[in-house]
Amino acid sequence: MPSGDVLVLIDESGRVIEWGRPAEELFGWSAEEAVGRSVTTLMHAVAADREGRRERFSDAAAVLVKPVLRGTSVVWQVLAAADTAPGRDMAILKAVFTHSPVALHVLDSRLRVVRMSTATGGPHDTPVEHLLGKHFTEACELADPEEEAAVAQRVLESGEPVVNRLVRRIKTPGRPTRRIDAFSYFRLEDSHGEVVGLVASALDVTERENAQNRLALLDTVRTRVGHRLSVMDVCRELVEAVVPAFAGIADVEVIEDVIGGEDPPPVPVHRDVPLRRAAFEGRIAGHPAGAFRPLPVGVFHPLPVGTPFSDVLSDLRPRLVVIEEDSSWLAADPARADVIRRSGAHSLIVAPLALRGHALGVVSFYRHQREDFFEEEDVAVASAMCAHAALCIDNARQFMREWIIARTVQRRLLPQRPATHATVEVSQLHLPAPEGGGAWSDAIALPGARTALIVGDVAGRGIAAAITMGLLRTAVHTLAALDLPPDELLARLSDTAARLVAARATLPPMDPLSHEPLTADCVIAIYDPVDLTCAIARAGLPEPIVAFPDGTSADLPVPPGPPLAETGNAPFPATTVDLREGSTLVMGTAALADEVLAPSGPLRPLLDGACTGPLSDLCDDITHALAGGRRTGETLMLLARTKALPRDRVLTLALPEGPEAAPVARAAARRRLDAWGVDEETAFTTELIVSELVGNAVRYGTPPLQLRLIFERMLTCEVSDTATSAPQVKHARTIDETGRGLFIIASLADQWGTRYRTRGKTVWAEQPTGMSTERGSGAGPPA
Repeated sequence: MPSGDVLVLIDESGRVIEWGRPAEELFGWSAEEAVGRSVTTLMHAVAADREGRRERFSDAAAVLVKPVLRGTSVVWQVLAAADTAPGRDMAILKAVFTHSPVALHVLDSRLRVVRMSTATGGPHDTPVEHLLGKHFTEACELADPEEEAAVAQRVLESGEPVVNRLVRRIKTPGRPTRRIDAFSYFRLEDSHGEVVGLVASALDVTERENAQNRLALLDTVRTRVGHRLSVMDVCRELVEAVVPAFAGIADVEVIEDVIGGEDPPPVPVHRDVPLRRAAFEGRIAGHPAGAFRPLPVGVFHPLPVGTPFSDVLSDLRPRLVVIEEDSSWLAADPARADVIRRSGAHSLIVAPLALRGHALGVVSFYRHQREDFFEEEDVAVASAMCAHAALCIDNARQFMREWIIARTVQRRLLPQRPATHATVEVSQLHLPAPEGGGAWSDAIALPGARTALIVGDVAGRGIAAAITMGLLRTAVHTLAALDLPPDELLARLSDTAARLVAARATLPPMDPLSHEPLTADCVIAIYDPVDLTCAIARAGLPEPIVAFPDGTSADLPVPPGPPLAETGNAPFPATTVDLREGSTLVMGTAALADEVLAPSGPLRPLLDGACTGPLSDLCDDITHALAGGRRTGETLMLLARTKALPRDRVLTLALPEGPEAAPVARAAARRRLDAWGVDEETAFTTELIVSELVGNAVRYGTPPLQLRLIFERMLTCEVSDTATSAPQVKHARTIDETGRGLFIIASLADQWGTRYRTRGKTVWAEQPTGMSTERGSGAGPPA
């Protein structure tokens, strides 16, 4: 067999990975039988076979075993050797222990170093001879000697090799990072199978592991940062991704205008531009409680001049800074200097958050005494992480800006001024919360000269509460057009709020509205100036108060209903009370309950005189009295002073049950319209509407029948009966003789509808009041 032929190639785990033809001839095993098997098991089988033939293995062949480095792994070559003289063997061993890039340690059964490589040298350049006889964990200066000793002992006892185990060594003075070695352990046995020790090989893989860790960190940042469209959330994601994988402390500061959705400033950033701390994370193992206090998040401060942070925001270049006790820039930022001192930070990387030449902020990474110093390669990693974070922050900034604009426009499109009747004098007191809120009030004109008085309050602050307020306010205006009683109106408004809650639940997690709960209260009162009554229902707000003309006041006994969007089927009980002319109805939010609305409230006496002077003066008095107090939620109060509609502006007529009801109604309407000075065209239209309404009631309704004409802002025609059936518009064919009544009414009137009462219903139609030229435009009806 020629000298130098490769017989077998063995990997670090002791398994055969190549089996040459010379090995087949020498050992009698084919490659298919040998590859993949443990070399120890294989040699035992060969030895047993040769012992059965009474042939010594040493007589069969001479081989040479030597380690070879392939990439970062060690494999073992078994070569054919022509000469196995002791001198040759010693030469081979000497070459392996003096020139191999893999550090070899031969250990005895007590894990003491018997022989070790001289090529790699000992720790701190200690001579090899000084390390012989020491325990291998001491000779190698391992960071966790107990754990490695236990691993080596298991290999010594079981014979199962351990390969490529990553082990950290104790930090070497003058070296910025701890060394990482790939350790492998193999058991040694003599020719009789007795265990004599171990071979421990170590390969320095520090650079390889650091490079892999940096790549893994960048992948983590790209995966975890940027899922939310909030600047503060993105910064929070960044510090959670890098601590403690990259640094013990991470501090993110963003320019204040960027958080508010404004464009970032150009470079260099002016010293007066404020920064807001958006996120801070610090994990320092082993520190006693209270020794490390993090910097508060959310506060803003001016840019500290003459520091690495101001330098970075002046040219957008990252910096690696070694922190020393006498560093002059620490005095410019005492709070940060205190954190550095308490944490024991020794090195710092300051990297900019920048995009397209504009600065968004700055990120500071600190490492303390329990961590390795930063290296120049870490600066590139920090820059790459901050570049990704800057892109995500800019996306969040643009989203926030568009969100604010869209919601503000939506709010501005809502009605700005409530419509009022001449029969109600309305005044509002509103003290907004510092961060905004969702309180509102309205006075909505209803058919029949009635007015709906509404106070609502959406829990929460900021634009989310204002948006919800706008949606609910629009819903109230829409529902009021249906001429519903207050309890029914509240029930449908609650259904609308429940749909808003369901819609929020489907929003993506990054949408700010998805985290905002929806809770709202409301009270609705409908005042009738003809009957001098007020129907009231409330959902959560305090009881309304009525101030009488005689200078007294009283709480109105209105049963409370559940808040809007509350789960369950609890009703909204309604109460109807009599309000004589000149009374003042007071409704407000919960913020006024204790001070103004409660019977024992210190400001309640101010309401006793609500009927004597202008309501605006009363609102001013209450506003001055409330100044300086601390209240939860928005302060809003609506005051409505009632007036009666003059009797000569109302015609009420009981009608007969038969077909003669229509001509009777037309004649009475004509006489009253003439008295009111309505022009001919409007009078003719009104007579036609009255005729159709009465005819429809005679045909489909139930006696008794009643006609009522109301002349106020609009001319209203009402016909009541005791039937509960709802009228429906029909589309009559050309040859049909009936079925066009409601269609005619819908065509002539501005609006029409049906209002249900305790017994029966009222069908009404409204149209503008037309005044005859003889009486003059704008003249009111005669007294």
